[in-house]
Parts: sequence; C-alpha cells; structure tokens
Amino acid sequence: MQPIISFQNVFKQFRDQNVLKGINFNIYQGELFGLIGKSGAGKTTLLRSLIGFYKVDSGKILYKGKEVTHNLKEIKQLFGFGTQDNCFYQELTCAENMRYFGKLYRLPKKRIEQNIERLLKLVGLWEFKNQIANEMSGGMQRRLDLACALIHDPKILILDEPTTGLDPTLRRSMWELIERINLLGITIIISSHLLEEIEQICTKVAMIKSGRILVTGSPDQLKELYSKNEEIHLETFPGRYNIIIATLIKQGAKISYTRQEGHKIVLYVPQAEKALHQILHVLEELNESLLDVDVNKPSLSEVFEAFTGGK
Repeated sequence: MQPIISFQNVFKQFRDQNVLKGINFNIYQGELFGLIGKSGAGKTTLLRSLIGFYKVDSGKILYKGKEVTHNLKEIKQLFGFGTQDNCFYQELTCAENMRYFGKLYRLPKKRIEQNIERLLKLVGLWEFKNQIANEMSGGMQRRLDLACALIHDPKILILDEPTTGLDPTLRRSMWELIERINLLGITIIISSHLLEEIEQICTKVAMIKSGRILVTGSPDQLKELYSKNEEIHLETFPGRYNIIIATLIKQGAKISYTRQEGHKIVLYVPQAEKALHQILHVLEELNESLLDVDVNKPSLSEVFEAFTGGK
C-alpha cells in the first residue's frame, strides 16, 4: 500500500542550527500517528514543514507520491492544523469563528453552515454556538480549536500538543474526541510528550530526538524491541543501589541496563526469575532489606528513555 505521506531524507536548518537531520518515515491512510519527543526535538518544525509553512533545505515530503511544495493550494485544502495555542479569535462566537475560517477556505455558504452544525455537535459545543470564545473554559476552547481545524473537511488532521494546559480529566475527554474523529476516516498526526497517553490511542508512533527519527512502529512493536528484557522494580533499605548492581554484575548476573526511579531501582534483565534469585542472595549478603519488588514489561515511555538515554 502506498503511504499517504512520505518523508524522504528531509533536512531543515535555521541559521547555523540543524533542526531536522535526514528525516525518513511513512504515514498510511487512516492511521492515528504519534510523533513523540521532548521539547526541542524538532516535532513542530517537522509538522510545519509538512504543511508547507517551512520550506525544507533538502529531501522530499510527498503526499500520495507528489511533493507537497509543488501544489501548496491543494495541500492547504488537504490538511487541518491545530497548534499548541488556540488559533481562533477570542472575541468571536464559536459559530462566527468557524464561519470566518470556512470563508478563508472559500467554501460555499451552505456547506459552511452544514459543517458548523455537524462539527460543533461532534465536539459537544452545538448548544454553545453563540457563546464568545474567551468566555469558555480551557477544555471547551480546545474543542473549538479542533472544530475550526476541521471546517474544510481535511483528509489529514495535524495536532501539535493537543492537550497542552488541560487537567487529566479534560485530557482523557480530548483523546476520546480525537479517536472519534479518526474513526470518521481522517488520518491524524499528533505530536506529544505524553507517552503514556500516546501509547493508548496511536496505531503507530515515531520517536524523534535532536532532529532525527530514532525508530517507528506500533507501540507494541516498539516495546517488542525490548521484549527480551523484563523489568524488575526493586526497593530496598538502606538502598545502596550502586553497590547492589556492582555486586550482581560481579557475580555474573545478566543486566542489560538500569535506571533510578525515585526510591527504587529498575533493572532490565533477560530472565527475571533467574535474576530474582541472584538479587535475593545479594541483598542478604549486603544486609539490605527488601521493601518492594515487582516484575513487568517495559512501557513505551521506558522504551523511549532507553532509546534517548533519558535526555
């Protein structure tokens, strides 16, 4: 199947800083695609290059095999874009904002009115259609921003940190709404640093660090990269973890890598059962009291930490 979007060796530089460094990955029709990386990784630059806001220095960005920069007018109709900051006008009502953006896309008046009703009902704002935007709550404003991004019936919806500033309850509502939009057949690309939430809704993710794509795949596929390891979450007292790890390694324990997590240490090991026997022996030898122990598989966040070195 041909990808709907393809990045091919894309580079982008601002002054003397290389922001995108040979980006390569594909997105397919209907995917809910997550772009994950920490602040400054290049997520926003990548998305703005996709919609033609930035011109790349080299490489190609293709939509169904055609370069996006060759027909920006068509691309404008294909993409809806939701930024980290709401893009509507605070002094206008919900309906007025959507009517304004519909006119920018030169939609017929009848279609604009039909889309206003359909989309405001979709995002749960139809009864607030005549309410001034700046009088609404933060969650309602985020939903209005989504509706405005969809006014022209785009094939692809791009959302840059769509839950910024929302509390956990409102974030859950926003993710549920995004999933409903995806079920309508719209391909969605989301950039976010909230890996736990991305893991729950995205069909595929790409990890980006310092302008480079580290790896792409479904959340399960990425976790499978580390499936040979299991996690042992260990808490002891007095918690001399450096000595514990050094002793384990000296006695031949197979430990792929470790990381500190608060008062606990997390050990990534190929055989948890065997490692646990060795750990208990070492704890007894070092007079360390076992307070808590748990064994499980890595999460997407932990895979990301492993790929990026925690930076």
